[in-house]
Amino acid sequence: MDSRVALEAFTCRDTLIMILRKLGARDLARASCVCKLWRDMASDDEIVRPAFMEPWKLKEIVGKPVSRRFWRDSGISKFAISHKIAKGDSVASLAVKYSVQVMDIQRLNNMTSDHGIYSRERLLIPLINPNLLINETCYIELDTYARREVAVLYLEGRPDKKLMSEGSSSSDHGKRKVINSLKRSMQVDDGIAQYYWSISNGDPRAAFQEFSADLKWERDAGLG
Repeated sequence: MDSRVALEAFTCRDTLIMILRKLGARDLARASCVCKLWRDMASDDEIVRPAFMEPWKLKEIVGKPVSRRFWRDSGISKFAISHKIAKGDSVASLAVKYSVQVMDIQRLNNMTSDHGIYSRERLLIPLINPNLLINETCYIELDTYARREVAVLYLEGRPDKKLMSEGSSSSDHGKRKVINSLKRSMQVDDGIAQYYWSISNGDPRAAFQEFSADLKWERDAGLG
C-alpha cells in the first residue's frame, strides 16, 4: 500500500473509530500516545466506556469517574459487589457466603478486624466470578472506606442512594480545611480534591503526589 494512502487511512475518522473499537482499555491508553488525533479519539467516552465493558459483557456502566485513570485497566479487580450489612454479619460469614478470602474483604474495605463493621451501611465484596457481570449494570462509585473508585454491582437490583453516598460527606471542619487547601494547591474543583484526599488515606502530601503522578501521565500521553 502506498505510504500516503496508508496515512490517509489511519487519519480517517471512520477508519480510526473502527480500529479503536477493537482495542481493549490498556491498548487504548497506548493508542492515545500516537498523535493528537488518536489521543482525542481514544479518550472519547464513546470509545473508552464500551472498551471497559466489553470483556465482561456488561449491559451498562453508570456514572463518570473522577479520574481518567479509572479507564486505564478493566481488570476484574475494578469490580466489587455491594453487600448491605445485616444483623449477624461478620467478615468471616461474608467470606463464606461470597466464596472469597477474609483478608481480601478486609483489604478492599481497609479493615483490620470486624470491629466497627456495624458502623457501616455496607461492605464491598471482591468480585471473583466474572459471569455475575454478564448483562448486568454496574455503578462507578468513589467509596470512602475503600479509598478508590470501584465499578459496583448490586445483586439485588438498583442501588440504594444511601449506600452509594455512605461516607461521602462529613461535617468535620478539619477535613473541609484540608480539602479546600488541596483545591487551591491543585487548582481543581471540590470533587477532584476529595477524590485524591480519599485515595491517599487523608494524607495531603500523598494526595498531592498522586495528583502530580496522574497529571504527569496525562501530559506524557498528550491528554493534558
